[in-house]
Amino acid sequence: MAEALTRLTTSLADRYRIERELGQGGMATVYLAEDLKHRRKVAIKVLRPELAAVIGAERFLREIQTIATLQHPHILGLIDSGEVNGTAYYVMPFVEGESLRDRLNREKQLPIVDAVRIATEVAGALDYAHRHGVIHRDIKPENILLHDGSALVADFGIALAVSSAGGGSRMTETGMSLGTPHYMSPEQAMGEREITARSDVYALGCVTYEMLVGEPPFTGPTAQAIVARVMTEEPRSIMLQRRTVPAEVEAAALTAMAKLPADRFASAAQFADALAGRGPVLTTRTRAIPSALPISVAWRRRFFLGSGLTAFAVAVGVWGWLRAQALSHPPVSRHYITLGDSVQLQTALTPALALSPDGSRLAFVGDSLLRLWVKQRDALTPVVLPGTEHATIPVFSPDGQWIAYTADGHLRKVRADGGASITLADSVATGFGGAAWLDDGTLIFTGSSLLGLHRVSANGGPVTIALADTLLGGAGLGQPTPLPHARGVFFQACASGCVTMSMHVLDLKTGQQKLLLRDVAQAWYLPTGDILYVRRDGVALIAPFNLSTLEIAGPAVPVLEGVSQSQSRVQLAWSVSGMLVYGIGGPSNNVTLERVGSNGAAEVIDPAWTGEFNSFAASPDGGRMAVGVTTPGAGLNIWIKHLDRGPFTRLTFSGRDRRPAWSPDGRQVAFIRDTLNGGDVYARFVDGTGSDRRLAHLDRAIQEVVWSPDNRWIVVRTDNGAAGNGDILAIGTSGDTTVLPLAVSSFTELHPALSPDGRWLAYTSNEAGRNEVFVRPFPNAEGGRWQVSNAGGSEPVWSVDGKELYFLDGNNRLTEAKIVTTPAFAVPELHTRFDASRFSPDAFHQLFDVLKDGHFVFAGAAGSVNTNQVKLIEVDNWFADLRARLTP
Repeated sequence: MAEALTRLTTSLADRYRIERELGQGGMATVYLAEDLKHRRKVAIKVLRPELAAVIGAERFLREIQTIATLQHPHILGLIDSGEVNGTAYYVMPFVEGESLRDRLNREKQLPIVDAVRIATEVAGALDYAHRHGVIHRDIKPENILLHDGSALVADFGIALAVSSAGGGSRMTETGMSLGTPHYMSPEQAMGEREITARSDVYALGCVTYEMLVGEPPFTGPTAQAIVARVMTEEPRSIMLQRRTVPAEVEAAALTAMAKLPADRFASAAQFADALAGRGPVLTTRTRAIPSALPISVAWRRRFFLGSGLTAFAVAVGVWGWLRAQALSHPPVSRHYITLGDSVQLQTALTPALALSPDGSRLAFVGDSLLRLWVKQRDALTPVVLPGTEHATIPVFSPDGQWIAYTADGHLRKVRADGGASITLADSVATGFGGAAWLDDGTLIFTGSSLLGLHRVSANGGPVTIALADTLLGGAGLGQPTPLPHARGVFFQACASGCVTMSMHVLDLKTGQQKLLLRDVAQAWYLPTGDILYVRRDGVALIAPFNLSTLEIAGPAVPVLEGVSQSQSRVQLAWSVSGMLVYGIGGPSNNVTLERVGSNGAAEVIDPAWTGEFNSFAASPDGGRMAVGVTTPGAGLNIWIKHLDRGPFTRLTFSGRDRRPAWSPDGRQVAFIRDTLNGGDVYARFVDGTGSDRRLAHLDRAIQEVVWSPDNRWIVVRTDNGAAGNGDILAIGTSGDTTVLPLAVSSFTELHPALSPDGRWLAYTSNEAGRNEVFVRPFPNAEGGRWQVSNAGGSEPVWSVDGKELYFLDGNNRLTEAKIVTTPAFAVPELHTRFDASRFSPDAFHQLFDVLKDGHFVFAGAAGSVNTNQVKLIEVDNWFADLRARLTP
């Protein structure tokens, strides 16, 4: 080489003065020189002698002349070329700056804006060259120069010139290949003679991937290992490795790197448009399924038998690599998870499962104290996390190091391996709400009113509003789950004790929400590009989801059935690693009604009488119960039960009737009928005569109804009030539709209850910062206001004689308040009766009533009907199962 350089220096002395070597590449050595005529720096590339000997210098130079015609601001042009004693050379402008490789070596990952800009500039250069019939064939960071921040593509068409000059079929003699394995398209790796513009698009997709992630999509110890992965693997999701990458950028890069040329962009210009979020919607449904994809027989044959050194040299290596891949990706397996004898999954109220992203830890609520427990995948028994009492709805941080949960009205976090719990936010819903831990280091959670979504840093600090509590008509919001890149969250909207429910998506960029699916309990976005959701019937389905438009992009496919739910809360968790854990069996939605004494002793009213009871009310004579019941195919209707073991007969038939209330004479039952244009209260005679009669209509939803003892008023609690959740109003029954405000404020009022003499209205309000029970005169509600409870209170119910007012305190204990009304209203005594936490809860409506004989009636907890515990099933390599189901 030294002798050749001496000859070259001597021959070019009249035009170029060679100063020093800049570096060596796969096909040439580069020298810095001065163009004597124009007094400028140039780079002279000298073809390696062994390569020049194989292909012939003159033939190579004839082919390279095509590149001299390319004139583009992002293409490093060709100044000169020639041959000296069989040594070919070509001359390019010398660029003051560095190569993209130099910058990547220094910074590892580039800012997203820079990466997109560089990729777009290179795409422009490629598109120009492709339209002039020139394919680069060796796009890589070394061939992208950066001059004042702008990209210049170098060595344009050199690989093509080598191939066209005859080098492609004889490269075994030089020990070199055309292209670089990390960026080589599958068809180029197979030695295909016909290489199209889509091969350059593939290479640029790889370069874009490396700029964003910090390494090429496929790496390995040898060229053979790299090419084998190029042929058989899908690249890992970019967003899972760098959460700030926009979805459209990831989709563009992964589409550019599709295995089949036909699945890539047709041009580099289309790739540039996609990076900017323009052009057709992209789908990357299978991009992150972490297992090797099958190779068709035709491709396998072409790969192992194709022409050229590349296919021949890697055949043995690929065979060994494929065998290793087969061993490292076991088939889908399913087995039960045991938690040990000391703990038991608590699923009666809320979702109780969470999986760490790598699948190594399962967190769950596991004992009567409702503490968090963590089970390592390789451990036989779980361990408790002290200090996590009353925990609900656990969720792991994106890095798997922390667990967030709600407890006692607070959002907290604790390290997954134990430690002190840290409070992140107060005034948080406990039980129904939950939180989503986003990949930008914030959490979205449900506020204490259950009506809005809030946002807080994972380190604590100020709480901001993510979704105002007036936007969904008073529906309770819960079960939020995150979308990547903090794009948004899925959340459930639940109304009337989850009689109606729907799944929505909140766009965190715009603050807007929209309906996705009805009768869906929970949904998650999977790294496969799909939405997984569970219907209220326990069937789980998967459908493609467009992150750009936040819309479902195709039909759904069922993937699971019998997923355990309680109160429409789903027991299911999955990890990015491909593990799935879900519950089957357990408590049903059926309940019984229980007669409870003043000491808490309970008995089932009729053991043969069970159902999905939504609400109930005792008749004035205590001999009958009006019950809202959901039945398959019929919806929600009002039924009448004759106590104790008498018949159970259906009263209404619309499928939308709930919250019964008896008329003072016990001959009629009023009820709410759900409509799309507001709220209606209807009534029907209990003996079935006549038809449904509308008593009241409002232009907003009605959630509770009470019939006044003097038959003059219907008292209702509405949604969309001054605080967004509840106002209490009275509507006359005599035909006058004037609405009388009773408890209307900027706070939330719930649970109206009229005293037996009709003189007093009891209700719940959060005006004191938490729910407490208050009493006002009726119907002159402005005549005074008295607080009854003093340590939290809700769901007031009057005794038959009106001398006591019962309510649930802040710890769900039934409390009796002695009431004195003369000479003035007073509460001289409070007395705790019994713990009512085991009965089915309902934050928005009274969950109990009082019979004429003084006994209470509660809905028995779901477990009182079906005591079978939830069984947990673990599915390993679950994404492979999904792929099989989604493959046509």
